[in-house]
Formats: sequence, C-alpha cells, structure tokens
Amino acid sequence: MRARFLVVSALVVALDQWTKLWIEGVLEPHQRLEVVPGFFDLVHVQNTGIAFGLFPAGRELGGTLVLTALGFAALAIVSVFFRRTSEQEPLLLLSLSLVLGGAVGNLVDRVLFRAVTDFLDVYVGAHHWPAFNIADSGVTVGIVLMLAHSFVPSPGNRTAEVGADRSDLVGAGTSK
Repeated sequence: MRARFLVVSALVVALDQWTKLWIEGVLEPHQRLEVVPGFFDLVHVQNTGIAFGLFPAGRELGGTLVLTALGFAALAIVSVFFRRTSEQEPLLLLSLSLVLGGAVGNLVDRVLFRAVTDFLDVYVGAHHWPAFNIADSGVTVGIVLMLAHSFVPSPGNRTAEVGADRSDLVGAGTSK
C-alpha cells in the first residue's frame, strides 16, 4: 500500500521538474507572463535561499551546502515518519508523500543548480506572495493535510470519539 503513496511523491517530483524546465525554456530570468490580470502571473525567478527567498545563499558553495544539508536532513526526518506511519492512516501517508515529493523536487534543483526555480506568482494589486513552484505546493498541501489529520481521531483511539464509553468514571469519587 505504501508504494502507491510513493507514486504520489514521484508524480510531484516529475511535475515539479517538468514545469521548471518548461518555465526556463519559455521565460528569461525575471521575465513575467500575465495569466490572470491583478491576481496570477508566471515569472522566472531563481531562489538561492529557502522558502520564500529567506536566507539567500547567492549560489555560493558554503551557503548552498548548508541549505542542501538542511534539505537532506528534513528529507530524512520525513522519510522516517513515512516508514513509521501505519497503513491505517492514509491521509497522513498522503500528506507525508506530498512533503517528500516536494522536498526531493527542490533538492534536485539545489544540488544541480545551486538555486531553485520558482515561477508561480500570486498577488492582489501590488501585494505579492513570494513566487513558488510545484514542489513548494506539495510541501504546503502536505503540511495542511497533516494538520487536518491531527484533528481526526486515529483508528483505535477511542478516547477521542464523541460518546465514548465513560462507565469507568461513573461513581468515581462518590465512595464514603
């Protein structure tokens, strides 16, 4: 059953890499293509930092190595959680597979090019969300699904169910 979730990860990586190559072939760096006026553009940006352009490494080897090492560490941690997650929790497996795919997609760029290609630009008027890509979307959706999963009772966790049998509490504290 886990294999189908790894297929999701592979699809995220493949779609991420294909769209980045397409953008690099269609747009020059910093060129913009208006898609939905006042809301959404395609733009070709090279991000040398982490999410949303924070901590830019400027393609310097030292900074790139640190960010790459952090990416591999995050990938290892998510992989451990993925392996330890029960097959009885498909929503959690799906969320982890999306995060894995996104992490791999951005690590490929960082290792090969010392920068990650971002191209999705969402904005309202002059207020822009930082450009992002399919891998970032996979990570974000995966994290949102993890949060949703945390509010759903786990199989076998009957104490979280509404109306769980509370007969063990009846009469507690009433003895004399």
